[in-house]
Amino acid sequence: MTEESSHAAHGAGVHRVVVIVDENSNPFELGCATEIFGLRRPEIGRDLYDFRLCSPEPRTLMRDGFFTLTGVAGLEAADAADTLIVPNRPDVEVPRRPVVLDAVRRAHARGARLVGFCSGAFTLAEAGVLDGRRATAHWQWADSFRARFPSVQLESDVLFVDDGDILTAAGSAAALDLGLHVVRRDHGAEVANSVSRRLVFAAHRDGGQRQFVERPMPDLPDESLAPVLAWAQERLDAPLTVSGLAARAAVSPATLHRRFRAQLGTTPLAWLTGQRLALACRLIERGESRFEVVARRSGLGTAANLRMLMRRTTGITPSAYRRRFGSATRPFPSDHLIVG
Repeated sequence: MTEESSHAAHGAGVHRVVVIVDENSNPFELGCATEIFGLRRPEIGRDLYDFRLCSPEPRTLMRDGFFTLTGVAGLEAADAADTLIVPNRPDVEVPRRPVVLDAVRRAHARGARLVGFCSGAFTLAEAGVLDGRRATAHWQWADSFRARFPSVQLESDVLFVDDGDILTAAGSAAALDLGLHVVRRDHGAEVANSVSRRLVFAAHRDGGQRQFVERPMPDLPDESLAPVLAWAQERLDAPLTVSGLAARAAVSPATLHRRFRAQLGTTPLAWLTGQRLALACRLIERGESRFEVVARRSGLGTAANLRMLMRRTTGITPSAYRRRFGSATRPFPSDHLIVG
């Protein structure tokens, strides 16, 4: 737990996030949860969450004996969680403790949001809360997961799955993607963008992107997409096309598609639409009430197209998004608008 934990500053009405840490839990995912949900946010001007850790034992040996965790709350803290992040660990064939599974079931029964990072999907499935539901897990465990939990609709080639009150992330780094997605869902795109800047992490990778990126680091420096991405982000209101992006990168459209798939795990058009929609959300949060203007400035064209994409991506209309995240209800420092 860091000294900047928001737990000390908990006040009435602050969403409580609790992480269950169990024997052999992975430190990386615990760190992701702490960085996203557990730090104070002076750059935003308010704390986003009340965050705490809990464990079924006073001393918890972390993965491979790297260190022992002590001084955290008992498992009863899980009963007060608005969002409960369940344990994950590399030994997926070893059953979880019954007391942990019971805590997960109780949280689900009272309507808490459940989150599983990486092998945390196994914990949720063992608790029985994923039956008939959509979920994801790390690709290397997909066959094992399907064999053990055939009633779960496993999506094995995506970064994360948001199934309403149960969310799962595929692998370790995807925990950051899912965590930022939760912040975006709770507090809007502008706040999520601020959290991602502090993490020095991509502000938005859609959950439908592929888990496995064929070539995370390009073989040659001139194959990096960074220059064309930066160029496009400065011109989102312009009529950009895949052909235009390819011409800017001095490659064919087919080559551009291959590089997007290899380096970002998505297509140029999907990336461009995601960037434009993220900009549209931030414009609404900054107080722009004319949806025709939002659509034009973000490059989405028409208010009708804006409404369709927002409903598909966020599940709510632009009007509902404005009521929930608009500047009148979600104050935020008035620094310059950042697209990326």
